[in-house]
Amino acid sequence: MKNPKTLLRVSVIGTVLVALCCFTPILVILLGTVGLAALTGYLDYVLLPALAFFIGLTIYAIWRKKQYDARCANSSSKSRNTPHE
Repeated sequence: MKNPKTLLRVSVIGTVLVALCCFTPILVILLGTVGLAALTGYLDYVLLPALAFFIGLTIYAIWRKKQYDARCANSSSKSRNTPHE
């Protein structure tokens, strides 16, 4: 993704969604109503790695956005400080 804001938005939404499914019984109730309650025993094997992945992606997106902002600030300050002939 070229735009770090998009990457940050996707990672934060993913982190919130997975955290909501991890720490509340939303997914257990949803699987129970659909008839897949037997799969609730395996949710930890999917949700915890997904949570770790999205937290890591959020940290990477924040780091990348800081680099992007610093690069934009440097390029704009260089263009303003160049002498005109």
